[in-house]
Amino acid sequence: MSKYDYDAIMVGGGAAGLTASGIAANFGAKTMMIEKDKLGGDCTWTGCVPSKALLKAGKVAQNIRNAGKYGLIDGEPEIDFQKVIQHVHDIRQDIYEDADAPENFEAMGIKVISGKAQFEDPHTIKIALTDGGSRTVTSRYFFICTGASAFVPPIEGIDSANYLTNESLFEIDELPKELVIIGAGAIGTEMAQAMQRLGSDVTVIDMADRIMVNDDPELAEMLQEKLESEGVDYVLGAQVNKVISKSDRIEVQTEVDGKQTIISGTDLLMATGRRANVEGLNLEAAGVSFSKKGIKVNGKCQTNVSHIYGCGDVTGDYQFTHMSEHMAKVAATTALLKFPMKVDTDHVPWCTYTDPELGHVGATEQQLNESRTSYEVYHFPFSKMDRALTESEGEGLIKVFAKKWNGRILGASVLGTNAGEMISEYAVAMKNGVTLRNLADTIHPYPTYGLGARRAADQWYIKNQSEWQVKVLKKLFGYRGEVPDFSDPDRIV
Repeated sequence: MSKYDYDAIMVGGGAAGLTASGIAANFGAKTMMIEKDKLGGDCTWTGCVPSKALLKAGKVAQNIRNAGKYGLIDGEPEIDFQKVIQHVHDIRQDIYEDADAPENFEAMGIKVISGKAQFEDPHTIKIALTDGGSRTVTSRYFFICTGASAFVPPIEGIDSANYLTNESLFEIDELPKELVIIGAGAIGTEMAQAMQRLGSDVTVIDMADRIMVNDDPELAEMLQEKLESEGVDYVLGAQVNKVISKSDRIEVQTEVDGKQTIISGTDLLMATGRRANVEGLNLEAAGVSFSKKGIKVNGKCQTNVSHIYGCGDVTGDYQFTHMSEHMAKVAATTALLKFPMKVDTDHVPWCTYTDPELGHVGATEQQLNESRTSYEVYHFPFSKMDRALTESEGEGLIKVFAKKWNGRILGASVLGTNAGEMISEYAVAMKNGVTLRNLADTIHPYPTYGLGARRAADQWYIKNQSEWQVKVLKKLFGYRGEVPDFSDPDRIV
């Protein structure tokens, strides 16, 4: 054991690297973390943090426009985009200093190195130091946590276009007048709403025939209608053939149902996915298997080289910050404690932080149908949720997919205010075998959005009730009330 310089080296200081480093140090391992840019990675600098700050600014602007729904006076917000972006930068910096700055990890006994690492052999890496020179170190275990970068497909003309990605969007200081977004996934959808609300004219293009293809179709359609009502235009089912750059404009040539269309704007945002950062690591020298998708790992995040692990976006599987942290916990615990943990792929929650939010956990309805799993769908609208009504946030719907007889939850989707918080309750329930009956019988405080989860669970009782059961009860106990109308299978009680 002592023949190596370190017990654990983390290559990459994003969500996965930070988590794995903290766990390793807490276990008493001599730990090094290497990052070529700033600690915090994509989440802090180009992803979760700045995008949510920008979305909040857009929501405040929209609330001013729609103040009448709160009994106030509608107005048009005065937006200084430079101040908005400065606010985004300030939030990033605050979070970095509070949680991600090197001194925080140095205080835990972790050696933080700024530089680019590449393998020389399975136990050795060479670091090209940011301030010059190089350093070679060895380790008993390695954790590759290098994340992913924005992927831009090879569209004709794209190389000569001055386009934005999530890695450059938050560095602009002038609001795009007419923003064209290619990609209607989470990034494209969030930024479409944020920019539209801040004053841009936004058009979103996608090859799919709907937005948010990984989410529930019904809820995604409701979200699209909401964004369209705010002014976002959509060109869906579109093949992008060419991008043409002009002096002050960008044109995107598309084809929809065989018809050629040109979408023009002042700015272009490519929200076309992400690709694992595997280049430059010299993984061949370590014998680690990888592909364009990313590093290949098993359920314990272990590569084909037993002492080398891959965590987070670099594996190409679940590109969420929370999954990066989960994978890092599994990898570090498995490697350093020899405790047999496994990545939980059955209860992966996600949320798109538009207004309203769109969240999901577990199996989708499509997956349940494809696997021929028997299930029931339980609905509960936000329009019947008192807390949502008090805040004039009645747009939204809860959908839970569960077994009819025992109420075991198979998946859940939520569109509405605080959907991300609500989906967490379903994630906990599914992970721990809590059924709809258990949720329905659990006291929730009133009035809360969480109470909506209980009300949705109440529908399990309702759907398992029948007309004949009520008639038997009436006869048995001599009750004199009316028999409820059971003719509507989607009735909400």
